[in-house]
Amino acid sequence: MTTLTQPSINKYWQYALWLALFTIFYNFAEGMVSTYFGIQDETLALFGFGVDSFIEVMSGIGILAMVLRIRKDMDAPRSQFERTALRLTGTSFYLLAAGLGATSIYNLFTARKPVTTLPGLIISLISIAIMWALVMAKRRVGRTLNSAPILADANCTMVCIYMSVVLLASSLIYQFTGFGFIDSLGALGLIYFSVSEGKESFEKAAGMQDDCCGDDAREEKEKHAA
Repeated sequence: MTTLTQPSINKYWQYALWLALFTIFYNFAEGMVSTYFGIQDETLALFGFGVDSFIEVMSGIGILAMVLRIRKDMDAPRSQFERTALRLTGTSFYLLAAGLGATSIYNLFTARKPVTTLPGLIISLISIAIMWALVMAKRRVGRTLNSAPILADANCTMVCIYMSVVLLASSLIYQFTGFGFIDSLGALGLIYFSVSEGKESFEKAAGMQDDCCGDDAREEKEKHAA
Protein backbone atom coordinates (compact mmCIF):
# COMPACT_ATOMS: atom_id res chain seq x y z
CA MET A 1 0.00 0.00 0.00
CA THR A 2 1.26 3.48 -0.92
CA THR A 3 2.07 5.60 2.11
CA LEU A 4 -0.64 8.24 2.37
CA THR A 5 -1.21 11.18 4.64
CA GLN A 6 -4.48 11.27 6.57
CA PRO A 7 -5.95 13.99 4.30
CA SER A 8 -5.13 11.81 1.27
CA ILE A 9 -6.74 8.76 2.91
CA ASN A 10 -9.87 10.80 3.65
CA LYS A 11 -9.91 12.01 0.04
CA TYR A 12 -9.81 8.46 -1.33
CA TRP A 13 -12.56 7.33 1.02
CA GLN A 14 -14.57 10.27 -0.31
CA TYR A 15 -13.92 8.94 -3.82
CA ALA A 16 -15.15 5.51 -2.71
CA LEU A 17 -18.31 7.11 -1.35
CA TRP A 18 -19.03 8.94 -4.62
CA LEU A 19 -18.37 5.79 -6.65
CA ALA A 20 -20.86 3.86 -4.49
CA LEU A 21 -23.49 6.58 -4.90
CA PHE A 22 -22.94 6.76 -8.66
CA THR A 23 -23.27 2.97 -8.93
CA ILE A 24 -26.63 3.10 -7.12
CA PHE A 25 -28.14 5.96 -9.13
CA TYR A 26 -26.82 4.74 -12.49
CA ASN A 27 -28.16 1.22 -11.96
CA PHE A 28 -31.54 2.61 -10.92
CA ALA A 29 -31.76 4.72 -14.09
CA GLU A 30 -30.53 1.81 -16.22
CA GLY A 31 -33.11 -0.48 -14.63
CA MET A 32 -35.96 1.94 -15.34
CA VAL A 33 -35.03 2.35 -19.01
CA SER A 34 -34.23 -1.33 -19.59
CA THR A 35 -37.42 -2.73 -18.05
CA TYR A 36 -39.53 -0.14 -19.91
CA PHE A 37 -38.13 -1.08 -23.32
CA GLY A 38 -37.99 -4.75 -22.35
CA ILE A 39 -41.75 -4.76 -21.74
CA GLN A 40 -42.61 -2.47 -24.66
CA ASP A 41 -40.57 -4.46 -27.21
CA GLU A 42 -41.19 -7.85 -25.57
CA THR A 43 -37.45 -8.39 -25.21
CA LEU A 44 -36.83 -10.88 -22.41
CA ALA A 45 -33.05 -10.41 -22.31
CA LEU A 46 -33.40 -6.64 -21.94
CA PHE A 47 -36.14 -6.97 -19.32
CA GLY A 48 -33.99 -9.41 -17.30
CA PHE A 49 -31.04 -7.06 -17.62
CA GLY A 50 -33.20 -4.24 -16.23
CA VAL A 51 -34.35 -6.30 -13.25
CA ASP A 52 -30.72 -7.20 -12.59
CA SER A 53 -29.92 -3.46 -12.48
CA PHE A 54 -32.49 -2.99 -9.70
CA ILE A 55 -30.94 -5.88 -7.77
CA GLU A 56 -27.55 -4.21 -8.20
CA VAL A 57 -29.08 -1.11 -6.57
CA MET A 58 -29.79 -3.16 -3.43
CA SER A 59 -26.27 -4.53 -3.50
CA GLY A 60 -24.92 -1.01 -4.00
CA ILE A 61 -26.78 0.23 -0.94
CA GLY A 62 -25.06 -2.48 1.11
CA ILE A 63 -21.69 -1.38 -0.31
CA LEU A 64 -22.51 2.25 0.53
CA ALA A 65 -23.25 1.26 4.13
CA MET A 66 -19.92 -0.57 4.24
CA VAL A 67 -17.99 2.45 2.91
CA LEU A 68 -19.67 4.77 5.43
CA ARG A 69 -18.86 2.35 8.26
CA ILE A 70 -15.19 1.88 7.33
CA ARG A 71 -14.77 5.57 6.63
CA LYS A 72 -16.00 6.36 10.14
CA ASP A 73 -14.09 3.59 11.93
CA MET A 74 -11.78 1.12 10.16
CA ASP A 75 -12.16 -1.43 12.98
CA ALA A 76 -15.94 -1.17 13.34
CA PRO A 77 -17.74 -4.55 13.20
CA ARG A 78 -19.86 -5.33 10.17
CA SER A 79 -23.46 -4.30 10.63
CA GLN A 80 -26.58 -6.45 10.54
CA PHE A 81 -27.84 -4.15 7.77
CA GLU A 82 -24.95 -5.17 5.50
CA ARG A 83 -25.63 -8.87 6.08
CA THR A 84 -29.37 -8.43 5.47
CA ALA A 85 -28.69 -6.47 2.28
CA LEU A 86 -26.48 -9.29 0.98
CA ARG A 87 -29.09 -11.96 1.78
CA LEU A 88 -31.85 -9.95 0.07
CA THR A 89 -29.60 -9.43 -2.93
CA GLY A 90 -28.79 -13.14 -3.12
CA THR A 91 -32.46 -14.13 -2.90
CA SER A 92 -33.39 -11.61 -5.59
CA PHE A 93 -30.73 -12.97 -7.95
CA TYR A 94 -32.07 -16.52 -7.49
CA LEU A 95 -35.65 -15.37 -8.11
CA LEU A 96 -34.52 -13.52 -11.24
CA ALA A 97 -32.75 -16.66 -12.50
CA ALA A 98 -35.87 -18.78 -11.91
CA GLY A 99 -38.15 -16.26 -13.64
CA LEU A 100 -35.84 -15.87 -16.64
CA GLY A 101 -35.48 -19.64 -16.95
CA ALA A 102 -39.22 -20.30 -16.96
CA THR A 103 -39.99 -17.46 -19.38
CA SER A 104 -37.11 -18.38 -21.72
CA ILE A 105 -38.32 -21.98 -22.01
CA TYR A 106 -41.89 -20.77 -22.63
CA ASN A 107 -40.73 -18.35 -25.34
CA LEU A 108 -38.63 -21.05 -27.02
CA PHE A 109 -41.60 -23.42 -27.23
CA THR A 110 -44.02 -20.74 -28.44
CA ALA A 111 -41.46 -19.19 -30.85
CA ARG A 112 -42.17 -15.77 -29.40
CA LYS A 113 -40.03 -12.99 -30.92
CA PRO A 114 -39.21 -9.50 -29.65
CA VAL A 115 -40.44 -6.51 -31.67
CA THR A 116 -36.91 -5.10 -31.84
CA THR A 117 -33.65 -5.38 -29.89
CA LEU A 118 -32.27 -1.99 -30.90
CA PRO A 119 -32.77 -0.48 -27.40
CA GLY A 120 -30.87 -3.43 -25.90
CA LEU A 121 -28.06 -2.82 -28.36
CA ILE A 122 -27.77 0.85 -27.36
CA ILE A 123 -28.19 0.28 -23.61
CA SER A 124 -25.60 -2.52 -23.52
CA LEU A 125 -23.00 -0.39 -25.31
CA ILE A 126 -23.55 2.50 -22.89
CA SER A 127 -23.45 0.12 -19.93
CA ILE A 128 -20.18 -1.52 -21.03
CA ALA A 129 -18.48 1.88 -21.37
CA ILE A 130 -19.70 3.23 -18.01
CA MET A 131 -19.17 -0.01 -16.08
CA TRP A 132 -15.63 -0.34 -17.44
CA ALA A 133 -14.81 3.19 -16.22
CA LEU A 134 -16.33 2.30 -12.82
CA VAL A 135 -14.26 -0.89 -12.56
CA MET A 136 -11.04 1.01 -13.27
CA ALA A 137 -11.92 3.75 -10.74
CA LYS A 138 -12.89 1.25 -8.02
CA ARG A 139 -9.74 -0.78 -8.54
CA ARG A 140 -7.59 2.33 -8.32
CA VAL A 141 -9.26 3.44 -5.08
CA GLY A 142 -9.25 -0.10 -3.67
CA ARG A 143 -5.56 -0.62 -4.37
CA THR A 144 -4.61 2.79 -3.01
CA LEU A 145 -6.52 2.17 0.23
CA ASN A 146 -5.55 -1.53 0.26
CA SER A 147 -9.27 -2.27 0.69
CA ALA A 148 -10.33 -5.84 -0.15
CA PRO A 149 -14.09 -4.97 0.02
CA ILE A 150 -13.74 -2.19 -2.56
CA LEU A 151 -11.70 -4.46 -4.85
CA ALA A 152 -14.37 -7.15 -4.44
CA ASP A 153 -17.01 -4.57 -5.38
CA ALA A 154 -14.99 -3.78 -8.52
CA ASN A 155 -15.13 -7.48 -9.42
CA CYS A 156 -18.92 -7.42 -8.98
CA THR A 157 -19.10 -4.47 -11.34
CA MET A 158 -17.03 -6.52 -13.79
CA VAL A 159 -19.79 -9.14 -13.75
CA CYS A 160 -22.18 -6.38 -14.87
CA ILE A 161 -19.93 -5.91 -17.90
CA TYR A 162 -20.18 -9.63 -18.71
CA MET A 163 -23.98 -9.40 -18.52
CA SER A 164 -23.92 -6.33 -20.77
CA VAL A 165 -21.83 -8.29 -23.30
CA VAL A 166 -24.43 -11.11 -23.26
CA LEU A 167 -27.19 -8.54 -23.88
CA LEU A 168 -25.14 -6.89 -26.62
CA ALA A 169 -24.46 -10.19 -28.39
CA SER A 170 -28.09 -11.38 -28.30
CA SER A 171 -29.40 -7.95 -29.37
CA LEU A 172 -26.87 -7.68 -32.19
CA ILE A 173 -27.51 -11.16 -33.56
CA TYR A 174 -31.30 -10.68 -33.51
CA GLN A 175 -31.03 -7.24 -35.11
CA PHE A 176 -29.14 -8.69 -38.10
CA THR A 177 -30.66 -12.17 -38.36
CA GLY A 178 -34.17 -11.95 -36.88
CA PHE A 179 -33.71 -15.30 -35.10
CA GLY A 180 -36.23 -15.04 -32.27
CA PHE A 181 -34.70 -17.78 -30.13
CA ILE A 182 -31.54 -15.67 -29.71
CA ASP A 183 -33.38 -13.39 -27.26
CA SER A 184 -34.31 -16.36 -25.07
CA LEU A 185 -30.78 -17.74 -25.27
CA GLY A 186 -29.47 -14.32 -24.20
CA ALA A 187 -31.81 -14.44 -21.20
CA LEU A 188 -30.54 -17.94 -20.38
CA GLY A 189 -27.00 -16.51 -20.46
CA LEU A 190 -28.02 -13.95 -17.84
CA ILE A 191 -29.18 -16.80 -15.60
CA TYR A 192 -25.62 -18.10 -15.21
CA PHE A 193 -24.38 -14.76 -13.91
CA SER A 194 -27.49 -14.25 -11.73
CA VAL A 195 -26.94 -17.59 -9.99
CA SER A 196 -23.22 -16.85 -9.56
CA GLU A 197 -23.95 -13.42 -8.03
CA GLY A 198 -26.66 -14.87 -5.79
CA LYS A 199 -24.31 -17.55 -4.50
CA GLU A 200 -21.55 -15.01 -3.89
CA SER A 201 -23.93 -12.73 -1.96
CA PHE A 202 -24.91 -15.53 0.43
CA GLU A 203 -21.27 -16.57 0.85
CA LYS A 204 -20.32 -13.01 1.77
CA ALA A 205 -23.20 -12.80 4.26
CA ALA A 206 -22.12 -16.12 5.79
CA GLY A 207 -18.54 -14.88 6.00
CA MET A 208 -19.68 -11.79 7.89
CA GLN A 209 -21.63 -13.99 10.30
CA ASP A 210 -18.58 -16.20 10.87
CA ASP A 211 -16.48 -13.11 11.57
CA CYS A 212 -19.00 -11.93 14.13
CA CYS A 213 -19.14 -15.35 15.75
CA GLY A 214 -15.38 -15.36 15.84
CA ASP A 215 -15.36 -11.99 17.57
CA ASP A 216 -17.94 -13.19 20.11
CA ALA A 217 -15.92 -16.33 20.80
CA ARG A 218 -12.76 -14.33 21.36
CA GLU A 219 -14.56 -11.97 23.74
CA GLU A 220 -16.00 -14.91 25.67
CA LYS A 221 -12.56 -16.53 25.89
CA GLU A 222 -11.05 -13.29 27.17
CA LYS A 223 -13.76 -13.06 29.85
CA HIS A 224 -13.01 -16.58 31.08
CA ALA A 225 -9.28 -15.86 31.05
CA ALA A 226 -9.85 -12.79 33.18
